[in-house]
Amino acid sequence: MKRINRLKVVLAEQGKTGKWLAQTLGKNESTVSRWCTNEVQPSVETLLIIAETLKIDIKELFCPTINDKNGDSEI
Repeated sequence: MKRINRLKVVLAEQGKTGKWLAQTLGKNESTVSRWCTNEVQPSVETLLIIAETLKIDIKELFCPTINDKNGDSEI
């Protein structure tokens, strides 16, 4: 499974939980859990709301597509 989002990492960095995010967004905890494990992806609109909620740039929620100067891809 490809890692596309960094939601789990960002939540951990901020000391927040998936349960907190689910309650804040009015979403089901299992939905947020599936986002955090990259089983499914939230919509771009939802990612924008998440970024605003966490007070971060939306780009921080995405895994990099280029890992180094050689152009090696992380995903």
